[in-house]
Amino acid sequence: MKFIFDSHLDLSMNALEWNRDFRLPVNSIREREANMEDLPDRGRGTVSFPSLRKGNIGLCVATLIARYVKPENSLPGWNSPEQAWAQTQGQLAWYNEMESQKELFQIKTVKQLTEHLKTWQDNRLNKTIGYVLSLEGADSIVSMNHLEIMYQKGLRAIGPAHYGPGTYAFGTDSSGGIGKKGKTLLGKIQELNLILDVTHLCDKSFWETIEVYKGPIWASHSNCRELVPNERQFEDNQIKVLLERDAIIGMALDAWMMIPGWQRGISNPKSSGLIIESIVNHIDHICQLAGNSKHIMIGSDLDGGFGNEQCPSDLNTIADLQKLDNILSKRGYSENDIQNILSKNGIRFLLNNLPN
Repeated sequence: MKFIFDSHLDLSMNALEWNRDFRLPVNSIREREANMEDLPDRGRGTVSFPSLRKGNIGLCVATLIARYVKPENSLPGWNSPEQAWAQTQGQLAWYNEMESQKELFQIKTVKQLTEHLKTWQDNRLNKTIGYVLSLEGADSIVSMNHLEIMYQKGLRAIGPAHYGPGTYAFGTDSSGGIGKKGKTLLGKIQELNLILDVTHLCDKSFWETIEVYKGPIWASHSNCRELVPNERQFEDNQIKVLLERDAIIGMALDAWMMIPGWQRGISNPKSSGLIIESIVNHIDHICQLAGNSKHIMIGSDLDGGFGNEQCPSDLNTIADLQKLDNILSKRGYSENDIQNILSKNGIRFLLNNLPN
C-alpha cells in the first residue's frame, strides 16, 4: 500500500463548525448526522482519522480558515478580522488537543518531517497522522504581527484569499488585484519563508502575486481550466509559470472541479459518470505540460464542505485514494511516477522549503 500525502484537508473546520469527531469511523459520523439537514453533506462525509490511517495517508496539509466579510459582501463569514482571528485560534486549539491525544503531530521543520516519516513506516498500530499547518485565506491576519504569532505557532503555508474579495487579495468568484495590503502581506510571507498557496486567487491577483512574490509557491488544491472551464481552475499559462517556479499542484476531488457541466446540488456522481479516474485527466494534462510527473500531488479537499454527494461515485471514504495506485498504473504511469504523485513530490517540496 502506497504512502499518500494529501495537501489539503479542512480538518479543524469540520471539527468545530460541522461538529464532527474525527476520531470516529466515517460510518459513525454519518450515523450521528443522519437526521440533520443544515448542510448538504450531512451524513455523507468521507474523512476521519481511522479512514486516513486505513488509506495510509500519514501526512497532510491541514487548514485554519475564517473569512472576514464586509457589510456589502453576501458570503458567509465574520464581521471583523478580529473575530476571524479568534476563530482560527479556536481551530488551532483543536489541533493542539488532537496532538495531546496522539491523533495528530504538527510538523514545523525538516527534522520533524523526517522523523515522522520514519515513525509512520516503523509503527504498525496507533499511527499518529502528521500535519503541516496552513491558513486558507488571510483575512484573519489582523496585522503582520499576527502573522508572526502564527508562524511561531507552526504556520508554514498560507493562501492570501479564499472565495470573494478579501483584505489582501481577490479570490474565487471575484476580480481585482492585491493592492498595497496584499504586497505588504507577500513581503512578510517572503521574510518568514512561508509557502505561498496560490489556490483560490482570481486571475488578476494571481498574476500580480507571481510578479511580486519570489519565495516558495504551491497550489494545494487546483485543477485544469482546459478541462473544466472555470476561473477556479488554472489556465495553461498559469500552470506553465508555476512549473517555471518549481511549484507543485494538488489535485482536488471536488466534483465540479473534476468534470465540466457539474451543477452543485443537482448533478449526481453516478449519472454524471464521475469516478476517481476522472482526476487522472487533470494529472495527465499537467504532466504533459511539464514533460514529467514531478509537479503533481493530491490535494483532495474531501472534507471541504462536501461529501459523497459531490465526489467520485467509487469513493466511499478518503481511504479509497489508494485506488489511484492501480488506476495510474493502468494509465501507463511508472512506479516512480505514481510514488511522485501520491507523496514524493510533496515531501520533496517540504524538505526543500521547511525550516531545518
